[in-house]
Amino acid sequence: MSPRVEEVSDGVYAYIQPDGSWWINNTGFMAGRRGVISVDACSTERRTRAYRDAIAKISDRPITTLVNTHHHGDHTFGNHLFPEATIVAHERTREQIIADGVPTYLGAWSPDVEWGTLDPVPPFLTYTDGVTLYSDDLRCEVRHVGFAAHTTNDSYVWIPSRKVLFSGDLVFNGGTPFVLMGSVAGALSALDQLEELGAETIVPGHGDVCGPSAISTVRGYLRFVQETAEAGMAAGLSPLELARQTDLGEYGTLTDSERVVGNLHRAYADATGGEVDLAAAVLDMITFNGGRPLTCHA
Repeated sequence: MSPRVEEVSDGVYAYIQPDGSWWINNTGFMAGRRGVISVDACSTERRTRAYRDAIAKISDRPITTLVNTHHHGDHTFGNHLFPEATIVAHERTREQIIADGVPTYLGAWSPDVEWGTLDPVPPFLTYTDGVTLYSDDLRCEVRHVGFAAHTTNDSYVWIPSRKVLFSGDLVFNGGTPFVLMGSVAGALSALDQLEELGAETIVPGHGDVCGPSAISTVRGYLRFVQETAEAGMAAGLSPLELARQTDLGEYGTLTDSERVVGNLHRAYADATGGEVDLAAAVLDMITFNGGRPLTCHA
């Protein structure tokens, strides 16, 4: 399925990329009289160029600002294709993009992904708590959640007068939430924070535009991970062993179900105060996937 633009409020657009699985993220933009504010880039050169073409069909104004909701490459690899924009993000987003460069773990996914040119460009305007942007007179509040959640550096974009929320990867709709590089407990707290905003329309990091009920689904999954991890640790099982004998139940229909392994690695670390071995967690996801590279259609 092809990406599509949805106008979710006057002058506010979601750019939805089906099917929202690994590396196929959503972005969005606010089209004002003087310029365009973009929320995130895409994972590949081809997809980011297509996103820019979609913006150009809506507005002939320059893209003045690019907000990164967090450091992951599906939201930032295309930064270099916005040379005219001020790139804005949390200070840890900048730090992580610089530290990661082109991540070595890209080999975990299908080898035929056409990444294009990968030139990691970090944000050069950063904040600690948040920043407020205006699209003409439309107030757009960019806020860091304040703790590790999906990653260590998650922000969301809240448009209070329209009750529209760009959640970044704090919310997945139809896909398995992923907190390997963040915190299960923190992600749950972040959902509480988002829910308090009272959003009526949510543009999730992956999946179709949705309402606040999507928050409940993500919360239910993360609680399921916590409870499963508690039982697995008590039984002396490794995250991979536990995942192999876990019935995902209602969450089994979510895309990228192998993420449960990475999430259990994180839940174990949360419970013990230890660190996650990212390489081992990714390898365990591949093992859970039958030893095959993880599926990516980007």
